[in-house]
Amino acid sequence: MASKPKNSIESKFDTMKKWIILLCLISCAKLVQAHHPELTVSELADHKTSTEFPFLSFIILAMVLGSVIFSKYYLEKLKPFKVKASFIIFGIVAIGLSLGFINQDKTNTNDSSEIDANLNFEPQDYFSSYSLIDKNYGTKTRVIIKGDKRLMQTNAIPNHETGSFPNRNNPNKISSQKLEYTFPTNPIYTGKAKWAKEPGVALNGVKFDPQTAEVIRCESGENFRVEAIQDLIDLGLDFNNAHVQPTGAYHYHGVPTEVVKAFDSGEDLVHIGFALDGFPIYYSKSGAYKPSYRLSEATRTGTDCIYWTPKKEKNININGSKSDGTYISDWEFVSGLGDLDECNGIEINGEYLYLVTDEYPYVGRCLMGEFEEKRRMGPPPGRRPGQGPPPRRQRN
Repeated sequence: MASKPKNSIESKFDTMKKWIILLCLISCAKLVQAHHPELTVSELADHKTSTEFPFLSFIILAMVLGSVIFSKYYLEKLKPFKVKASFIIFGIVAIGLSLGFINQDKTNTNDSSEIDANLNFEPQDYFSSYSLIDKNYGTKTRVIIKGDKRLMQTNAIPNHETGSFPNRNNPNKISSQKLEYTFPTNPIYTGKAKWAKEPGVALNGVKFDPQTAEVIRCESGENFRVEAIQDLIDLGLDFNNAHVQPTGAYHYHGVPTEVVKAFDSGEDLVHIGFALDGFPIYYSKSGAYKPSYRLSEATRTGTDCIYWTPKKEKNININGSKSDGTYISDWEFVSGLGDLDECNGIEINGEYLYLVTDEYPYVGRCLMGEFEEKRRMGPPPGRRPGQGPPPRRQRN
């Protein structure tokens, strides 16, 4: 029987070489992903990453050189053997690499639960790069430090139990987002309070958005913005003082109970997030630090007032009523009344930080550091696209 042409055998060897190199490169990528899930492919290609993660650069270089040397020299030694035997050896290598992938996937699955467990013990790690991946809840949050910036990419899915959504008073379903945040690692304190709609983000990637879009409008011209935590209008908040916007974004209006539990390290101050200006956000389990807000003694004025949505209209008695915390205007800041400043911040051991508190304002509505707030597209909380203002009522 005539033997196969030599060029046919060499062609098969060339094909095997390419597959061996490809499999080795894929193995390299899986290895890097297993140890540093916070890095994307583009970031691995970034020259800055090679200085921040020199060990990864060494692994990548070793794997590439190893695959080239293996394919070039070792496969050459297989040429004297029959082609079938060579393919058997190639198959063994491929199966070995595949088993390695499966083992890495199992390791990653175990790591996702181990991450949550480990995070509870070392909150100081959250000032460095970290990944929070929880397959049970679907949380995917990754933070990397680059120079003087803390970069967060998140799907904003909470890593904890939530209330039932949609519900009677909040018809929105929690859905994955695609958000990016940038915080300075060396925040600059200005001492000047600047209002912020979304003053900060929890370590799990869920934002703090303390105010609401609900407003009581009066024919006499007054408007009263409703607080999220009050007894007049049920906004469907769950036990984390959170609910869902029409965009599907879950967000906190007050103390995020489950977040505190998840990141509790045993100390009184629990690190739970970062403000947009870069200063950390904490919660005091003992309530040691008190806000400096109190209810106003002024009497409300306003006639023919209503709360309106496309599905309902509710008459609200405003005129002559007393402040009880239902509206933002019910509260006033008194410097020195408590421990915290206007933005619910304080300096402790020479470091400035913010506190989320059980008392008003719950989450600060302003920041004392330098920041730029990114305006996000879409309807305001509580309203859907195309939803206009409430209709004007005719006087009798």
